[in-house]
Amino acid sequence: MDADRRKELMRAVKFTLFSISAGVIEIVSFALLNETLNLPYHVSYITALALSVLWNFTLNRELTFRSANNVPKAMLLVALFYCVFTPLTGWLEHVYTMTLGWNEYVATGLNMALNFVTEFLYDRFVVFRDSIDTNDLAQKKQMKQMKEDVK
Repeated sequence: MDADRRKELMRAVKFTLFSISAGVIEIVSFALLNETLNLPYHVSYITALALSVLWNFTLNRELTFRSANNVPKAMLLVALFYCVFTPLTGWLEHVYTMTLGWNEYVATGLNMALNFVTEFLYDRFVVFRDSIDTNDLAQKKQMKQMKEDVK
């Protein structure tokens, strides 16, 4: 496997691991809001989604895509993604739970999987497309690699 493919594979692995942690945040906060506070389903879902998005964005910008991109611009692009994604999945959640009678956690899990795939592609090819590996962490690693290559 060449270096570029290995780098992209590692990027996908990191994104997956951070998404799992964001998923834990989403499902725990959803459960607390839905079961403990008995908030309406959509309020619980959107609040939990927002918490997981903030967590996932922060980790993936810094550690997965290692982007020095303008943070407000990147956040705006992610917000635009969620302006489409959230109403769509809110509607899907309604269809799954109210029309089809599915369990709320199954519906949320399905939307989380959809979010995982579409957000990775959107982040990789839209949000961070021109700024991947530009932050200090990436620059230090590149310098270290160049020094090793010279030896």
